[in-house]
Amino acid sequence: MATSPADEEVEAEAQQIAQSEEEASAPAPGVEAEEVARRAAPPGVVVYEAIRQEGEDALKRRAAPLAFSGFAAGLSMGFSLVAEGLLRSYLPDLPWRPLVTKFGYSIGFLIVILARQQLFTENTLTAILPLLMRKNMPTLMRVLRLWGIVLAANLAGVALFAFVVANSDTFQPQMREAFGAVGAEALAVTPGTAILRGIFAGWLIALMIWLLPYAETARVWVIIILSYLIGIGHLTHIVAGSAEVLYVAFTGAAGYGQVVAGYMLPTLLGNIVGGVALVAVLGHVQFMVHRET
Repeated sequence: MATSPADEEVEAEAQQIAQSEEEASAPAPGVEAEEVARRAAPPGVVVYEAIRQEGEDALKRRAAPLAFSGFAAGLSMGFSLVAEGLLRSYLPDLPWRPLVTKFGYSIGFLIVILARQQLFTENTLTAILPLLMRKNMPTLMRVLRLWGIVLAANLAGVALFAFVVANSDTFQPQMREAFGAVGAEALAVTPGTAILRGIFAGWLIALMIWLLPYAETARVWVIIILSYLIGIGHLTHIVAGSAEVLYVAFTGAAGYGQVVAGYMLPTLLGNIVGGVALVAVLGHVQFMVHRET
């Protein structure tokens, strides 16, 4: 059946409209590529540079702000002891209880990391990357200065927190008994085991720092999952663990020598090895290989 010129004109107009709508709905040049780039995981070198820049900024900070931030972090880490102890005091003594109570261990890490307070085990990673890049004495001295200030401030904060909790009626007797049980469990470790467990804890904390820069909305879950793993595995952490064992010492249930020599010093060594040797150095080597290729 033959079509009239009017029908042909209408059909041509309809095709033109359809083509215009298709062109309008199509993405602009480069949009798809930009979307793919936005959704893709960042290259390892980008993560490395983000963490290294954090280390550079930390090395430039003045002593007073570092000390105040580190002291605040120490106080905040005391809430890991409190949260775990409170859960423990309310739950029955059954085999599954640690699976729940150890979620309380994550509270201090959540507060410290989300509040951007200075935590020693974070600095074992971030501050060492600038040193691995430059390998000179001035950078080494700045790293040692940073470590010394933050560690001393962290320990002062947890010590004050543990002392107040141990020597006040802030919490009910059954709760303080649970705090003591948590501390006694932490202290029931040989120095050699404390070193090994500290290596794994330092490793996990350093890995957490690698994951956080681009975790975005998953930041909270990254912190909770990895710190929960440290807690449920009874791994040793120099700041969170010191709140537990110092509480035991302040109540008179353990000697200060046992706490320092049997737990704190071995744990400190293990955390440094885990954070520096197993993550920072390996990450740095990976970056150097990428740069050379």
